[in-house]
Amino acid sequence: MYPADIAAAFTRDPQAAPYPVRCDATLAACFAVVAAALALAVDDGRQLDALGWALLLALHVPLAWRRKRPLAVMLVVIALVAPYHALDYMHLAPIPASMTALYTVAATGRPLRTLAVGGLVTCVTLSIQVFTNPHEVVEVLRVSGWVIAMLVFGASIRLYRQLVASVVEKAEREAERRVAEERLRIARDLHDLLAHTITLIGVQTSVAAHVLVADPDRLDREALAKALDGIADTCREARSEVRTTLDVLRADGPALQEGPLPDLAGLPDLVRSAKADLTVRTGDAKVPAAVGAAAYRIVQESLTNAVRHAGPQTAVRVDVGLSEEAQPQTLTVRVVDDGEALWGSPHARQGVGGGTGGSGYGILGMRERARSVGGTLSAGPRTGGGFEVTASLPLDTREVMA
Repeated sequence: MYPADIAAAFTRDPQAAPYPVRCDATLAACFAVVAAALALAVDDGRQLDALGWALLLALHVPLAWRRKRPLAVMLVVIALVAPYHALDYMHLAPIPASMTALYTVAATGRPLRTLAVGGLVTCVTLSIQVFTNPHEVVEVLRVSGWVIAMLVFGASIRLYRQLVASVVEKAEREAERRVAEERLRIARDLHDLLAHTITLIGVQTSVAAHVLVADPDRLDREALAKALDGIADTCREARSEVRTTLDVLRADGPALQEGPLPDLAGLPDLVRSAKADLTVRTGDAKVPAAVGAAAYRIVQESLTNAVRHAGPQTAVRVDVGLSEEAQPQTLTVRVVDDGEALWGSPHARQGVGGGTGGSGYGILGMRERARSVGGTLSAGPRTGGGFEVTASLPLDTREVMA
């Protein structure tokens, strides 16, 4: 047996072990063989007669159910071992069985029950010892010490098992929390990717349809081809991003936690596809990957919402830069549009996806993105018309990641 197996046997709940009765019956049989060998080999007290053998062998039988009914087994063992010792039979033979029953009570019972049983066993043992050997004070102390030591050992094992169980439970809760966070991250990534792509495809399809029906006799083939090419390019980009996301989901280890992280370098293409204006002012500052990804996804979702709720002809401005006043250094993301449409509705202000086909997770997802790196996000209608999304993302994410 390896040390790991021994440690597992001590940490495992004794009442949850496989085949407890069969294992304990085997242990009881082994103890009975050892007790018989001791009774025959050691000359300590009276030689065993028929009554002595009956008591010695009978007190091993209840051990088969020691994990099922530890207290009942202890009481039966006391009832059998007390007359055995009182009749001054060989005292060493029943010790292994008696101590095993005592250990089981201490290892599986509550502290109050352990103290009560320990007091009972100590009183019975000392009474018998005084009755059979009244002048053996050292023997009395030795027997009492063994009883107390077994109680302490059993109680220590019980506390150790409780500690291990609490650590395992904490680890399981942490694993469940990480799984929930990972599912939320995947949901945000898929929402950001699909919502933006589908919205752009819808706008480009509307343009193509408009070109077809505006003046069929004077069809602008160049505009139609350009709109269809835009749809094809968007589909290819979406397919590539979906493939990347699926590759990450299939991966093992740290890649699953990190995921595909876009950064600020991808903002020009993203903003250009939405026909918006972009200003980036980061200088030589190093933007962490998590912050860059959060900024990218916030801009992406803001552009999607602007097209969806404010209309395709809305002018949108995107400003990304460092805030010199904030400490620690903060990346500020600001997306402003001048549309009127559905952004002014109560649903849009509450972030529940106003408008037809709204997913309901846009602004909520952006706020979660900002919080994931220790930042904040505000979104709402502007006084002069339109809608504004502002996020503050600290560049120092060490405390958030810890």
